Amino acid sequence: MVEPMVSLRRVTRRFGDRVAVEDLTLDVAPGEAVALLGANGAGKTTTLELLLGLLRPDEGVVRVLGTTPRAAIGSGAVGAMLQVSGLPSRATVTELVALTRRLHPRPLPLAEALAVGDLEAIAGRWVEDLSGGEQQRVRLALALAGGPRLLVLDEPTAAMDLPSRRSFWGRVREYVGAGRSIVFATHQLEEADDVADRVVVLSKGRLVADASPDALGAAGSKAAAVCFKAGRIPLEALARLPAVERVEVERGHITLHTIDAERTVRVLLERFPEVADLSVARGGLEDAFLALADKVV
Repeated sequence: MVEPMVSLRRVTRRFGDRVAVEDLTLDVAPGEAVALLGANGAGKTTTLELLLGLLRPDEGVVRVLGTTPRAAIGSGAVGAMLQVSGLPSRATVTELVALTRRLHPRPLPLAEALAVGDLEAIAGRWVEDLSGGEQQRVRLALALAGGPRLLVLDEPTAAMDLPSRRSFWGRVREYVGAGRSIVFATHQLEEADDVADRVVVLSKGRLVADASPDALGAAGSKAAAVCFKAGRIPLEALARLPAVERVEVERGHITLHTIDAERTVRVLLERFPEVADLSVARGGLEDAFLALADKVV
């Protein structure tokens, strides 16, 4: 069997009384792109910091490239962009990328390292004069300058507009492959859909879904939003209808978020025939994510 690029086995990490990651088991294969999705506080950043060796698990084992995270990073085989990171001032883009290359045993050629971040046109500029999106492209070039086999990204496109995000991920896709892997955390569902081979959904530190974007979207398509007008039906009674995950009320309209629309509607009409203006909207990847985001197995 091919050894996984990343392996977490029953990993738990606590901060005082708060459990940030709980009993997490996860593998990332060579050549695979894995997206971590979850609400704020779900454990995405903690998971990435564990596999980068910035944190140690309280329980369980983390292996990267068959060794400890620190050893893997020390070998130059891992590149990373963290959610919060700075760049040195009074250095040009070229100087910073060239310096980073010299820290690695098998770096990319300088021209290729600049190209992977689409930096050729701004290579002579001071880093501190760059926009937020341009600085993120510099961070990508720094992460890839050593020619890593594993790329770890934490919310990498937060400061970018839509064209910049598309260009960024285009560059990442060009690099990843041929046995190289990527693990990234994102709030952008379209990024997970476009880039990832697998989507891992975390909720309150626990894994609640691990599937391809298509499979997760298919699960979401079974979900639906059932909307209608109703009189004085108790919300508690609606929440107890079959397959209903949550109930929303806005401007006299009630929305039932359900994982089985046909069953919910059938029982709704049997029990409350007075409902009016009924409509059903089918879901997709976003609905699947929302349904899972607050769920703990």
